Amino acid sequence: MHKQITSIYKQITQAKQQNKKLLAILIDPDKIKWENVTELIGKIQQSPATHLLVGGSLVENKILDDLILKLKATLTIPIVLFPGDPSQISAHADAILFLSLLSGRNPDYLIEYQVQAAPILKRTKLEVISTGYILIESGNETAVARVSKTQPIDRKKLDLVLATAQAGEMLGNKLLYLEAGSGAKNAIPLPMIQLIANNIEIPIIVGGGIVTLQQIQEAYQAGADVVVIGTAFENNPHFFDEISQL
Repeated sequence: MHKQITSIYKQITQAKQQNKKLLAILIDPDKIKWENVTELIGKIQQSPATHLLVGGSLVENKILDDLILKLKATLTIPIVLFPGDPSQISAHADAILFLSLLSGRNPDYLIEYQVQAAPILKRTKLEVISTGYILIESGNETAVARVSKTQPIDRKKLDLVLATAQAGEMLGNKLLYLEAGSGAKNAIPLPMIQLIANNIEIPIIVGGGIVTLQQIQEAYQAGADVVVIGTAFENNPHFFDEISQL
């Protein structure tokens, strides 16, 4: 069922040029009950999602390969790895967000895990998409901050976030991911999204704390090219049932 994806990054950049907004569902393998996978896939199929992200801060249940193969047997949308560390690499996915945690100063998440992952990725056919990852303070401690042992950037420090985003772009990142964190109390501030969208050229992904259709639309209007829904879908697989289109 799963068709060959030529270039996911090219799809994202073309969508940005055409002002076509994209929607990704994020699923964490550790939060999945295997007996419910078929039902989960059905809900993803019925959703307006254009991409599926798979990963989490910690993935310990060892079902990643089997899960992705199961997903690919039915789904036609691209499956993109969203890894917390090199152990979360599966050659069966279509692409990987090669993340660098620009908001923190922990060398493991800036370069060490990337060094460990590089030889593994070279043995796969995964499309590797360099992604600057910026964690923004969201009102509570998130798993990303706890696991990475880094502090998010204060949501009021717009200039610092912008400079971080611009540094990521100058370093050659192809995407920028603004993250409030899984289960975030507050989503990324709309003025922050707008400021960055107006001052960088690469596509912007926004995730964390988005739990309503209105928030999705507001993030798009502020300049997000891709919005990620994770916890809201995990908590309610019927989240998209009443949405005919975005």
